Amino acid sequence: MDPKIEAIFNDDILNTARGHYSIATDNIRLLDGFESFIYEFDRDDGQFILRIGHSHRRSPDLIRGEVDWINYLAANNVTVARAILSQTGNLVEPIEDGHGGQFLCTSFVKAPGGPANDEHINEQLFRNYGRLLGQMHALAKTYQPSDAAWKRQAWDDPLNNTPDRQLPQSEKIIRQKYQSVFEHLQTLPREKEGYGLIHQDVHLGNLFVDEDYTLTLFDFDDAVYGHFIYDIAMVLFYIVMWDINDTSGFTKRFMPTFLQGYREHNDLDPRWLAEIPYFLKLREIDLFAAVLFTEGENPDDEWGRNYMDGRRAKIENDVPYIEYDWDLLEEYL
Repeated sequence: MDPKIEAIFNDDILNTARGHYSIATDNIRLLDGFESFIYEFDRDDGQFILRIGHSHRRSPDLIRGEVDWINYLAANNVTVARAILSQTGNLVEPIEDGHGGQFLCTSFVKAPGGPANDEHINEQLFRNYGRLLGQMHALAKTYQPSDAAWKRQAWDDPLNNTPDRQLPQSEKIIRQKYQSVFEHLQTLPREKEGYGLIHQDVHLGNLFVDEDYTLTLFDFDDAVYGHFIYDIAMVLFYIVMWDINDTSGFTKRFMPTFLQGYREHNDLDPRWLAEIPYFLKLREIDLFAAVLFTEGENPDDEWGRNYMDGRRAKIENDVPYIEYDWDLLEEYL
């Protein structure tokens, strides 16, 4: 989380947010959040999540666009954690921060099930993972925001480019590597068969799994207009961390089943497979920049340390995030 945002958050803001959603003091619990304050709360009508972000990151209209998209998916039977209205019927509740900005509150139904664990890493999850993304991408082809002012930004909008904002100018080599990948991806066509509103962060930490392997997706904060293959690459980027010592082997196991599930709901031209390495590198640099900005090159947490270990050298020396023959996947799309 941006230290400047963290420094101005206080109990008065939290208490105001509780009032917007009729949350009792003893029925709210703080959860982990990377870029927002995340809470779980109970009411007589169920269990919910409260997210308190800041206008420094997202405008109220961008958040309205996020929850409009979520609720559109939910209305079309996609298993996502739908957004709920505040007590005054609003999708977003702004709270002045006293420093010229606003904390922005949104609330969602808590997803059923729980986090994926080692037992869930099997073909049933892989196929349902693909089905979920396929459903979303098929609906993205026809989705229109309820209000034109709520339209989310494109993937290459300055608001979405973490390295540009967070990498010091002294990081000349990594900034150069980022710019090279970024410029290549900007040349890709943006026709509706391969481009639309995407989640952009569909990793296992942003979904819950129930006993029937139904996946419920949440945290659409990073939703942008982007290439569908970008969403698929992001899934792969994170899930190979379950076997970081053999990412190629895990890719061979995961991708065919995932793409078979995806194809049940959406058609995607196999030519997009060639762009996966570029989108993987984009996320690799993006995440490096985010961790460097918030925690430094030697983070305190184990996950951060593992990710940053040797990462600079891999980026600077153009080491592929995953070594794989992507043409092998053509038959599955």
